[in-house]
Amino acid sequence: ILELYESVFHHSEFTGRSGTMFGFEGLGSIYWHMVAKLLLALAENFFAALDNGTDPAVRQRLGDLYYRVRAGLCFNKTPAEYGAFPTDPYSHTPKHSGARQPGMTGQVKEEVLTRFAELGIRVHDGQVSIRPALLRAREFCGHANSFCYLDIDGNWQSIDIPESSLAFTWCQVPIIYHLDHSNAARLDIELDDGDRVVYTELTLPAELSSELFARNGRIRKVTATIDPAMLFAGND
Repeated sequence: ILELYESVFHHSEFTGRSGTMFGFEGLGSIYWHMVAKLLLALAENFFAALDNGTDPAVRQRLGDLYYRVRAGLCFNKTPAEYGAFPTDPYSHTPKHSGARQPGMTGQVKEEVLTRFAELGIRVHDGQVSIRPALLRAREFCGHANSFCYLDIDGNWQSIDIPESSLAFTWCQVPIIYHLDHSNAARLDIELDDGDRVVYTELTLPAELSSELFARNGRIRKVTATIDPAMLFAGND
């Protein structure tokens, strides 16, 4: 059957677009955009399983597969393996050479989406919630540190973050995750007038979520206290 299939379709001679375009887009080429699409599909299915109350073993398997794909992406490779700076976006890597066709490929889009999926940022009905079920404990800093960021007013700022924390910006607002076994999950919101608002769940109401989306400076910092049990259990 295999011989018949080959005689009819000449599969071994298929080279994709490389016959008329680039010589590195044929068989044996790693198409980084497609790998990133697979990563995004795994993240989407992981959270669909979470939302639907699927068997935890299934969610665990999806998460393990997600990080297996993640481990194969360029920034986890050495420059020698990748054939270029691993953090630079490239379209393809053919089997006979390093990465080729640099530029802002679709991979960049998927990587942005999957990174915020890992961090557990969700938006539903106008509300921002944090569900770090795909986030690994290894992401958290083991010692106190400082975080530099460009604020909503275009000024560089630096804030101290405690041990067992990580920090990033979203809509130019600093968001700090802090692991704490002893306290229940909560959100601490620091506003521009110095007031602080505390929510006992990891969900920002629609009114304040809209302030975040508007980037109007009303919200100056968000701190989420997270129980380590909420994190992804594998690949520590």
